[in-house]
Amino acid sequence: MILVDSALERRRVEGRPLRVGMIGAGFQGKGLANQIVNSVPGMELVAIANRTGQRGVDAYAYAGVTDVDLVDSPAALDAAITHGRPAVTEDWSLLVGSGLVDCLVDVTGAVEFGAHLTMAAIEGGKPLVTMNAELDGTVGPLLADRARKAGVVLTGADGDQPGVQQNLLRFVRSLGAEPLVAGNIKGLQDPYRNPTTQQGFAEKWGQDPYMVTSFADGTKISFEQAIVANAAGFTVPKRGMNGWDHAGHVDELTSRYDVEELRALGGVVDYVVGSKPGPGVYVLAAHSDPKQQHYLNLYKLGTGPLYSFYTPYHLCHFEVPNSVVRAVDFADAALAPTGGPQVDVVTTAKRDLPAGHVLDGLGGYDTYGQAEAYAVSRREDLLPQGVAVDCRLTRAVRKDEVLTYADVELPAGRLVDRLRQEQVDLFG
Repeated sequence: MILVDSALERRRVEGRPLRVGMIGAGFQGKGLANQIVNSVPGMELVAIANRTGQRGVDAYAYAGVTDVDLVDSPAALDAAITHGRPAVTEDWSLLVGSGLVDCLVDVTGAVEFGAHLTMAAIEGGKPLVTMNAELDGTVGPLLADRARKAGVVLTGADGDQPGVQQNLLRFVRSLGAEPLVAGNIKGLQDPYRNPTTQQGFAEKWGQDPYMVTSFADGTKISFEQAIVANAAGFTVPKRGMNGWDHAGHVDELTSRYDVEELRALGGVVDYVVGSKPGPGVYVLAAHSDPKQQHYLNLYKLGTGPLYSFYTPYHLCHFEVPNSVVRAVDFADAALAPTGGPQVDVVTTAKRDLPAGHVLDGLGGYDTYGQAEAYAVSRREDLLPQGVAVDCRLTRAVRKDEVLTYADVELPAGRLVDRLRQEQVDLFG
């Protein structure tokens, strides 16, 4: 992965910068725009697409770029890129269709929109780096299968915790060790948080209260760990994962698992709350070679049978450009499902809800997501959190009840529902 700096420097020297089109201009989008414009020689943010064009303009302004072209046609976009002028559009399809855009980055987090964008990118042969864990955790295995068959790189992002975990998993495997736990470190977990309780925090950091709530109520970490499981071939130790409160260091977790149980499960994803080094990630791994066990002990990793590896931070938008280079110059996905789904994110009532109620968005007042083994989710016909938005309840449900497809009426005509059924048909 460290090769990306050399690749970017070569592009800079040769005058052929890697041209990025970004879709979405919210909190993370603004940070990514600033990162590419000011800190990544050899890469250019040539265009931003956002439903409201002014937010794209604002994202460029946040990066210090105040002179941009507002475009609404393929010719206008390509003319702007050709003349080195940053472009903003409200039509994301222009970025997909332009031969002057080398790679797309989805910074939206919207499931239905992300489904349309991702399908268009695959069909258009355009590499796509996605920060849309909600879409990936719902139909990611199908989209990855389609991308592979089309010869298109579709990848999760470096910097976000799932990407950091996958990099750490690859590192641990390169040592000859056997990863058995991929874990995430949280500072807070309360499934009943809502946009009202999180409003103050969101305002302090300039974030969306619904997005902030999805982190606090466990929905986001469920999606994040689901996509790690789908990439690594892991499962969950139980519905919702263990989620232990652990105020110590993650090194101490090596004694909390049974190695043979982990092996029988094929490895698990998990998380802890309040541990050090937060907010990082960890991998617990075994090693079968007694000679190497001796060396691991010498190098202060302990006597086993589990050894702790960790990254003490995740830097989100700072590292996303690495994923772009890996996708375009090395055809290497930072994070992608390798086969059928292993873990699903299922919809759980956050409060008592009456029949006829229309469910609100992720990180809202109505539901939270829990990671569940995909086989269980399919057997019980559980409702994926990624398709729950705007569903109408056919019966009253109680707080903490996990919803099934029979409990809701799906909105008509959604692409995500068609893709979900196709995923079931493909993988069973």
